[in-house]
Amino acid sequence: MPEEQDLPVGVIGGGSFGTAIANLLAHNRDVILYARNPSVADQINQQQERHGVVLPKRVVATSDPAEVAEKCRLLFPVVPSGSFRSMMRDMAPFLYPYHLMIHATKGFDVEGLRETEIEDQGITRSHVNTISEVILQESVVARIGCLSGPNLAKEILEGQPTATLIASKYDEVISAGKAALSSPLFHVFGSHDLLGAELAGALKNTIALGSGLLKGYGLGKNIQAMLLTRGLMEMVYFGKAMGSEAEAFFGTAGIGDLIATATSKKSRNYTFGFRIGQGESLEEVMNTMPELAEGVRTLRITRHLARFYKLRVPITEMLYQVVFKGYPIQKAMDYLMTFPYDVDVDIL
Repeated sequence: MPEEQDLPVGVIGGGSFGTAIANLLAHNRDVILYARNPSVADQINQQQERHGVVLPKRVVATSDPAEVAEKCRLLFPVVPSGSFRSMMRDMAPFLYPYHLMIHATKGFDVEGLRETEIEDQGITRSHVNTISEVILQESVVARIGCLSGPNLAKEILEGQPTATLIASKYDEVISAGKAALSSPLFHVFGSHDLLGAELAGALKNTIALGSGLLKGYGLGKNIQAMLLTRGLMEMVYFGKAMGSEAEAFFGTAGIGDLIATATSKKSRNYTFGFRIGQGESLEEVMNTMPELAEGVRTLRITRHLARFYKLRVPITEMLYQVVFKGYPIQKAMDYLMTFPYDVDVDIL
């Protein structure tokens, strides 16, 4: 069998972030990008372009899951959380224990529960899976990792410098990911706290949504800073309740990703919140955004998880009420401004 570094790297998912990852990988390796839709794969191969970006010739596309699994040992799944399990079921027949998987999906899986059932029944931790847990449940792949960090797809596609974190229990996965992705424009950190990296990447999206909402409502940096500070505390509360350490939220995948996602118009979650803040309805925004804002789905899940864990997370609750229940933004602001926080920092 050829050495892993001599093989092409596989990217699963043809969205903007999957395209950005393929672009980064092409600095070092040949890349096979798997797009479920044959027309997307054909467009990439015929025009060498995706999302308005010219792709390197080292990137070729396929709509055949067997091809990407057969030719690549290192795989980067970059698929929305709501579609991740079905994608893994499609890929599973072609995967083997020798595969390495580093996912870049920032969200949760709630298997078997429709959104209406989440609203009616609530959820427990047993209903909620991290993306790495889905990979373990649906395939024979054991050596898995998570790519998390301040990775705005549009900035990466523009060739701007950034950093990321690859978290895995396996040094081999971290080393393979670093070798494939590192370049003068992309610095890769490593961590063994896989759960912490996954939770930080998912949870910051709801706070970013709230940050955009404040801006859309016409408010300034002072209140945005308060939201990010207290929102980070809520991220840590969730993380500790779900089994991770607080340290995971104070590095590249935590506060680093939070700052980028919660302050940039290039962030889908920030943009989603901004439009809600300007008075658009949930349905209007969802129907007109070209790609999913993961924070919307995560907000629904974490609000109900907070009830299960009995967490004191007023920002999460107010965002849920504004986004899903049409609660007036000013009333939510009044509630948060008078909320009896006991101390400024209570997680150390």
